[in-house]
Amino acid sequence: MYRRGLQDVEVFLVHPGGPFFAKKDLGVWTIPKGEYLDGEHPLRAARREFQEETGFPSPESFLDLGPIKQAGGKVVFAWAFEGNCDPSKMISNYCEVEWPPRSGRLIEIPEVDRAAWFSIAEARERIKASQIPLLDRLLIILNLAK
Repeated sequence: MYRRGLQDVEVFLVHPGGPFFAKKDLGVWTIPKGEYLDGEHPLRAARREFQEETGFPSPESFLDLGPIKQAGGKVVFAWAFEGNCDPSKMISNYCEVEWPPRSGRLIEIPEVDRAAWFSIAEARERIKASQIPLLDRLLIILNLAK
C-alpha cells in the first residue's frame, strides 16, 4: 500500500513478529506477503495475505511491480495499490514457530507485530534489501523516479 504524503510518497510496511525479530529493526521490515496455495493466482494470494497480516482489505485496482528474488531464493510477486490506514489498528493472524530453534517447542506468534508508514528514504533503510527494487519500481510507475 502506498499513499501520497505532503513531501513524498509513503509506503506501508510490516515488521515480522516473534522473538527472532523482536529487537531487530533496520533491514527486516517487509511488504505484507505470504505463500499462495496450490492453484491460487498470485494476485489473489497477495490480496488474501495482505488482509490476513494486517486486517485491512485491499481494493480491486493494482499496479504490477513484478517479481523479485529474495536473498534466500524465494521469488516474491508484488503489486501496489494506493490507500490509507491507521497502523495502530492493524490486526495480524498468528502462526506457530519452533522456539528456541531446534528445541521441538512450538509457540504461537503474530505473523507481524507492527506496521508503519515510511517515506521512500526511510523505507530503504528498514525494508529487506532484496525488496528495495520494489520501491524503485513503484517510483518509476508513479513517474516519481529521480
